[in-house]
This record gives sequence, structure tokens and C-alpha cells, in this order.
Amino acid sequence: MPVSAYGQPTRNKEEDNCLARAVNERRQTEIIMTRTSYSGPLCSLLPGLLLLACGSVAAAPANSRTGDILGCLLTPAAEAEIGSPVVGILEQVLVDRGDSVRKGQVIARLMNDVERAAASAATQRSENRAEVAAAKAAYEFAQRKAERAEELLLQNFISPQARDQAVSEAEVAAMRYAQAQEQRMVAREDLSVAHAQLRQRSITAPFAGVVVERYLQPGARVEDKPVLKLVQLDPLHAEIVLPATRFASLRVGQNAQLSPEMQGASPIQARISRVDAVIDAASNTFRVRLVLPNPGNRIPSGLRCQVVFEEGPR
Repeated sequence: MPVSAYGQPTRNKEEDNCLARAVNERRQTEIIMTRTSYSGPLCSLLPGLLLLACGSVAAAPANSRTGDILGCLLTPAAEAEIGSPVVGILEQVLVDRGDSVRKGQVIARLMNDVERAAASAATQRSENRAEVAAAKAAYEFAQRKAERAEELLLQNFISPQARDQAVSEAEVAAMRYAQAQEQRMVAREDLSVAHAQLRQRSITAPFAGVVVERYLQPGARVEDKPVLKLVQLDPLHAEIVLPATRFASLRVGQNAQLSPEMQGASPIQARISRVDAVIDAASNTFRVRLVLPNPGNRIPSGLRCQVVFEEGPR
């Protein structure tokens, strides 16, 4: 085996490729173990056996090229356990496992009798114009009375004290009119709060996807527990571990041919959406994320796949 200038063994490109494949297999195995809660001895031994096999390629000629076939695993673009921002009793669950939902679609509701009553009362207060109209009429009358008092004072028909009283009454009426307007503005703000509290009793989908788990039934108390689990299958993601020797040949936006291991599936063009900027020193590898369009959710998540990167500019 060749050695570096520091006396340390070096790996050729074929060894790097083999190591990357082993890391890929280990990552895929970890994902499967996480999703299926399986921790059998075969799953734990497989990555180690693949790493040991890499030692047998030390004498083989290097053959690192962009067209190498690499293994991958398809995963959802997004995954979330959906809960409620408020505590309450679950009244309805409007979707079930396997249902497709739109972004913003109501998927569950909590009991909301109190919130609906509060919103109705706030609506009535915000639409009540009688108090403002009465205060406005009183202000306009007091203003006219004060103006007449000024004219009468000039003609010596009333005393200065009577004029001052009329002016003071106009000022008080003006303040009451302003207060009525402010109270109506507060009522409108209360209405916005009441509607926001009512909306919180409806649980909506944060993104378009498919329901994969339903945890609670109507009547259950919703607190810290999620109600549903939602995944986004369009697009799908595939993360691949590559040897550091490939770093210069890949870029964001570069295309790749991805073949799902599914009967009748044809190769599909995927695109690199992310390339790690840091090389893992222990394995001399880095990760690349591919985005795969999946209209109609035709390809399920969790499938193994194979990828061939198209030649990109250097």
C-alpha cells in the first residue's frame, strides 16, 4: 500500500469509492432501522462487512468517474407530527391514514363552543355604532351651543360664566366622542383576537402531503401529543455519501439519473439541491442531496434507488 510523505498509508480512488458506498449503506440501514424500529444483528453487521470489503480493493486499479452507479434511499422532502398550539378536547379528525391533503387544509378540530361565543359577542360590539353616533350628536350640539354663547356674550345677553359653562360642555362632549371612537377601535381589536383564538381550534396542514399516521381519536385531550403525522412526497429527497475525490465534479443544479428499485420504474432525472461544504475527516466523504420530482406521489418513500451523475463542468 502506498504511503504519504508523513509515513501514513494512503487510499486510492477505488478505496474511496468503496468507503463511500459502505457509508451510504450504513446511512440507509440506519434510516430503515429508525423507521422500522428494527435492531437485529444483521443490520448492525452489514455496514461493518462492507467496510472490511473495502480493504480488498487496495491493489485494484483506480476507476473513479462521474458515471459510477451509487446506491441511495428515497426519503420525504418534509415530515412533521402535527399537533395543536392550544390545549383542548379533540372534536373531529377529518382525514385518515393514506389521505392526501392540501397546504392549509383543515385536518382536525378541537371543541370551540366558548371561542365561537366570544367571537360572536366581539362581532356585535365591533359593529355597534349607536354609542359613537350618540356621542357625535352630543358633541355637535354642544359645539353649536358654545358658538351661540360666544355670540350672545358679545351682545351682552349672557354672562361670561354662562359662556364658560357652554364651552366646557362642548369640550366634555368632544372627549366623550373621542372615547366612543377609541372604544370601537378596541372592540375591533378584540374581534381580531377572538377570531385568532377560534382559528387556533382548527388544525391545518403546514404543507401538501400524505397522512401516514393517526395518533388520536375524537374525545382525546390534545396537549403535548401530536394528532397526525404528515409527509411530503412531492418532491422526494435522496442523500448520497461520496468520496472527497468527487467534490470538485459536483455542483448544485447538476442533473443525475435516478432509478428507483420498483417494478416498471424508468430512470428519472433528479437534480442536486445541496452539496456539503465540509468533508468528513474520519471517512474522507461528503454528502449530496438530490431532489426528485414526484407528481401524483407515484413513487413511494423508503425505496432504495441507484444514481448516476451526469457529467458537469469542471
